[in-house]
Amino acid sequence: MRRDDDKKPEKEKKSRVKKGKKPHKNKPLGKKYLHYKLDGDKIVRDMHCPRCGAGVFLAKHEGRLHCGRCNYTDFKK
Repeated sequence: MRRDDDKKPEKEKKSRVKKGKKPHKNKPLGKKYLHYKLDGDKIVRDMHCPRCGAGVFLAKHEGRLHCGRCNYTDFKK
């Protein structure tokens, strides 16, 4: 048993800064929206793959268009 006169010295309390809610940050849009452009009331789409169909876009490289899904390549002249 411990007596009142045998108390341990009190520790100093650490001052901590409480963390609150973090402010909301808008996330960047996905890259899929870069393939569509609005021209007035019309939607202009980039070239899609003729083998894979609509929804699979061709990557634009220097001098060629390439499909990463089926490896279709269209060379520009």
